[in-house]
Formats: sequence, structure tokens, C-alpha cells
Amino acid sequence: MKTALCQFEIAFEEKERNLQRAEQIIAAAAAEQAKIIFFPEMSFTGFSMHVSVTGESDGETVRRMQQCAQDHQIAIGFGWVRKKGEKGENHYTVVDETGAVLADYVKIHPFSYSGEDNYFEAGCKTVTFSYSGLRFGLFICYDLRFPEIFRAVSAEADALVVAANWPERRAAHWNKLLEARALENQSWVLGINCVGDQQGLHYNGSSRAVSPEGETVDFLVDREGLIFCEIQDEAAQFRRSFPALQDRRNALYKELLG
Repeated sequence: MKTALCQFEIAFEEKERNLQRAEQIIAAAAAEQAKIIFFPEMSFTGFSMHVSVTGESDGETVRRMQQCAQDHQIAIGFGWVRKKGEKGENHYTVVDETGAVLADYVKIHPFSYSGEDNYFEAGCKTVTFSYSGLRFGLFICYDLRFPEIFRAVSAEADALVVAANWPERRAAHWNKLLEARALENQSWVLGINCVGDQQGLHYNGSSRAVSPEGETVDFLVDREGLIFCEIQDEAAQFRRSFPALQDRRNALYKELLG
């Protein structure tokens, strides 16, 4: 399946401007015969704590993406913010080419270092979805530093999707952690980051597709663009040829973790 990763330059808190630009990018991905496209975290607002500005209670962004998916016959993964009482929820949603919602994930680990936990409620469940014969797991940015949830999801997923707003100052962490999550889970890992400047931070993208053997198939640095990769059943094949995961001792790990 041809998959597109969109390294997007997000105009901070300018939702309509970003949505219009995204629609052009989606059309371009569909023209290249991609079956699904993934955008970064908080795709059309940037990483904003201003829930009163970016938060939605009417599902406007979801409806726009549903219509866009139908118009261009492509599945779309995108981030947005839902209002939840005085706080918000950091969502990542996937719709298919008919506009049906395939998955909706809420970020499990708000980034407390930046104060995200003061403005966003944490999610409490992992999310996977099937599309075109493959199984995908969804994660958002800071989740990448917590291998436990990746291990839990990889048992049933061929590809692990990490949508992010990950600043350049920690780009080395991003690159190494994406490769580590792929290697230890013998899964595809798709990292989709933004590019450009927001609130004094520079984002250099480094979006990439990493194979189940930890090899970067393609990546993009410091410019907006699309990465295309063909995902088939490489994860299942590699797990059969090198069955390291069968030696896991789940009962012992549960005991150690309490």
C-alpha cells in the first residue's frame, strides 16, 4: 500500500489557512496514487496550549477531512483538539476514503515538561485500526519516549504511526527513538513531524519511514513535502524469519512492573 507522510509547515493557530493548504497537499498525494496520508500532531493549529482558541466541540476539522477524503478518495490521518471541560484533548483521527472514522486516539502522555498536562487531559487507551489489509497503531509525539505502549500495540500492528511537533533541539532523540521502536517491535514506524518555526522553536521535520529492521527507507529535513513509502507485510515476514518476540516473558514483566 502506498502511504504518504506529510511534513507540514503549520501556520501557528491559523486553522483555516492550514486546512486550505492541507487540502492541496491531500490532492497531490492522491494524484500520486497514495492510499492514505498522515499529517503531524495538531495538524492545523500547531502545538498550542490555547484550548479556547484551538479547541473544538463541533467536530469541524473532522468534517472537513471527511469531505476531503471523499473528494480525493484517500484515507487521511490528522491531529486536532477537542474541548473537554476546562481542558482539552489532543486527538489524532483517521478517516477512510468514504469519510468513515476508522480510529480516534487521545494522546496518552501529555508533555509535562512544557506544561501540556495543565491544559490537556491524558488519554487512557491505545488505538489501532485496519486499512487495506494492514493494521496500524496510533501515537502522538511524547508517547515515543514510552516503549511500553508501543510493545502493547505492536502485538497486533504492522505499522506504528507517530504524529509529532518535535523541535529541532531534540531531533537526535527523535531519530534514534523512531529506529528503536521499529527494531524492538519488528514493525514499520512512520514518524510525521512538522517543519518551520512556531513560538520561538524551530522544527526541522526529519519525518521518516523506518522498516521493521530499523532501516530508514526515506526521510525529509527542513522543508515541507511528502514522503512516499510502500508498506506490505514486511513486519510479518521479518517476525517469521527472526522470531525474537516469541521469547518475551510477559508474566515476569508484569510481576517486575507490579
